[in-house]
Amino acid sequence: MKSIVVQQPERLVIEERPLPQPGPGEVRMRVSRAGICGSDVHIWHGHNPFARYPRTIGHEFFGHIDAVGQGVDAARIGERVVGDPVLSCGHCYSCQVGRPNVCRELQVIGVHRDGGFSEYITLPAKNAHQVPASIADNEAAMIEPFTIAANICSQLQPAKTDIALVYGAGPMGLTTIQALRGVYGVKRIIVADRIDERLAMARANGADCTINNAKDDLGAALAQQEARPTLIVDAACHPSILPQAIALASPAARIGIMGFSAEPCVISQQEITSKELSIFSSRLNSNRFPMVIEWMSQKKINPTALITHQFAYTDVLDAMEVFEKDQKHCCKVLLTF
Repeated sequence: MKSIVVQQPERLVIEERPLPQPGPGEVRMRVSRAGICGSDVHIWHGHNPFARYPRTIGHEFFGHIDAVGQGVDAARIGERVVGDPVLSCGHCYSCQVGRPNVCRELQVIGVHRDGGFSEYITLPAKNAHQVPASIADNEAAMIEPFTIAANICSQLQPAKTDIALVYGAGPMGLTTIQALRGVYGVKRIIVADRIDERLAMARANGADCTINNAKDDLGAALAQQEARPTLIVDAACHPSILPQAIALASPAARIGIMGFSAEPCVISQQEITSKELSIFSSRLNSNRFPMVIEWMSQKKINPTALITHQFAYTDVLDAMEVFEKDQKHCCKVLLTF
């Protein structure tokens, strides 16, 4: 089989690898679609501290079960499935309280073990979620990105009365905007980004108002609109954002952080406590696949609106370059196998 492998930082190749056999409790998936994420680019460039090389990348993947291991019902062969990349131990404290995404022994498919940029992949049967026929193949490949939005929203508990401010109109921000609008019916959604074309994408995906915070002072723009955000999502992940979000937030607001910046930031305890703000962080997803599959089945979200490019897997280098460099026009890139 063919697999897309980062042999070492900056060296990405397509290799011929042996066809994997599913172990006990596992299934084998014949991959047909896979989405490129920023973390794949980071592994390619050697910027992900968790990755070890060589590594088959890819954690957004969809296909069909074509073989099962011991203990798995053979009736599952032929199922259309999407893979949850979160692998957890099931017995540590985090797992016991329903947060396997921060398991003490966490492994992520495509990071800690080989991923879905391959013609075939094996994974635990419980991580292969059946996709109904009403969800098209390209849409199914978008389920994992929407689980990231589902995870932060499940913590923030958006309400129809909220005024939401979303920092960043990249893939994480846009999936969150769609969820806030289509699933939770949030009253008003304001989006800040530094690229006008991304702000246009935000409006197309449900934002009521957009602000280019490279050109305009965000605080002044919000004050002019008499908008005091009650819910803030940081999907841009710059260390300057959290202190500003705390300053701009309404009393009793909730703030959600989706990023992984290692750079420090300085925040004021007084500003947090005086407003009694709630600050949440979110990593990956904690069993949100059924939730997102239901959203898609009920047409509450529109995943195809985010798919801007599609490439054959043999053109993966071109696809990665477009995803990384064309921030004005590119949102989600799918590979076909």
